[in-house]
Amino acid sequence: MSDILPGRFISLEGGEGTGKSTQAKALSRLLETKGLKVHLTREPGGTPGAETIRELLLTGNDEKWNMRTEALLFAAARSEHCQSLIKPALERGEWVISDRFIDSSRAYQSVSGELDDVQIMSLHQVGSGGLMPDRTFILDIPEKIAAQRANARDRGDSDRIGGRDSEYHQKVMASFRSYATNEPERVHLVDASSSVEEITSKLMQNLSEWLS
Repeated sequence: MSDILPGRFISLEGGEGTGKSTQAKALSRLLETKGLKVHLTREPGGTPGAETIRELLLTGNDEKWNMRTEALLFAAARSEHCQSLIKPALERGEWVISDRFIDSSRAYQSVSGELDDVQIMSLHQVGSGGLMPDRTFILDIPEKIAAQRANARDRGDSDRIGGRDSEYHQKVMASFRSYATNEPERVHLVDASSSVEEITSKLMQNLSEWLS
């Protein structure tokens, strides 16, 4: 099947504790059962160079980088990720499932007010040629449940971005929801409060148009 279907690029987005990594893995496994070659990756990261930048971004205290520097580092990591992994895979007709992509930069780096969406997308155009996913799933759950899941995952040791205050993360999630409203063809908001299996089934049903 992978020889006749075009490559597709899928991203999973959402706030902390919404289950993105779990769903990315589950979706990748199911797509492979369809005979597809699937690359499961993440941002920041996905390649050796981008993983080095990930370490710089996510460790240390929140004051380590200002928001403009942070945005530039994310754009640099994404540029390496796109050039070395994502674009070559798509050109070969393979699928890419990424745990976060450009919409995370839009949501997380714009809420401070230091950068706007146009500036962040301009960085993406320069660094990654403006590459956008074919489909973006934003996993949405109540804030209280997301916080509980994130705390259980991190065991009190959040990274420098995940550890920001509740107001910041509420604004981030509001930004994600606005993308689903403003870009409905690409971005789909998914209720992620049900079981893992039910959510994965929803994602697969959404992709069925590309699997026949």
